[in-house]
Amino acid sequence: MREIAPGAVHVPGWLTPDEQRHLVEACRAWATGPVPIRHTVLPRGGVMSVRTVCVGWHWQPYRYTRIAHDVNGRQVAEFPAWLGELGRRALADAYGHPGETHEPGTAPADAYGRPGDTYEPDTALINFYDGQARMGMHQDKDEKSDAPVVSLSIGDRCLFRFGNTETRGRPYTDVELASGDLFVFGGPSRFAYHGVPKVYPGTGDPATGLASGRLNITMRVTGLR
Repeated sequence: MREIAPGAVHVPGWLTPDEQRHLVEACRAWATGPVPIRHTVLPRGGVMSVRTVCVGWHWQPYRYTRIAHDVNGRQVAEFPAWLGELGRRALADAYGHPGETHEPGTAPADAYGRPGDTYEPDTALINFYDGQARMGMHQDKDEKSDAPVVSLSIGDRCLFRFGNTETRGRPYTDVELASGDLFVFGGPSRFAYHGVPKVYPGTGDPATGLASGRLNITMRVTGLR
């Protein structure tokens, strides 16, 4: 476990092989609908190189809706209870459990006001990266809640760039994320810029059920009703 910045924690190998396979199967089902996976079109006409599918709420730049008006006019799949449980366990493991002794530099569960057992994510964005896909530096700020973001990686390794809250440029820290890794960012780092400048094709394990590419599942609390 490594604290990259205050409130930003990397936990390598957090997902078991069985959990990775289960998530790949779930993502494959979500990718076929009711709102299928797609390349998101940005307001100025640009097209994102990653493909995205959502559960719970539909994300389109730069807002959440229940209905995917920009895709097929249907409501996205419901956010499953088991995924929320996984998110709570991730947050508790990243920030620690109340009363535990913590490694130097790691934060206790309530350090940012969000102990794991009260975390209630209601949406997940699933991004699929092929070998050429990238994600520019951006902030996750379309939510009306400042609860932490829980990010899970499956498949090919990537270079994950985690920056600061003021600018897309330096200072930032580059972290290699591998299949099964957990990354949580909340508290002072909740609105830090971050991105994926590179994916390393052929570095994943086909035993996950993902023959190639990278899946990134990010759970968030929208604060919407």
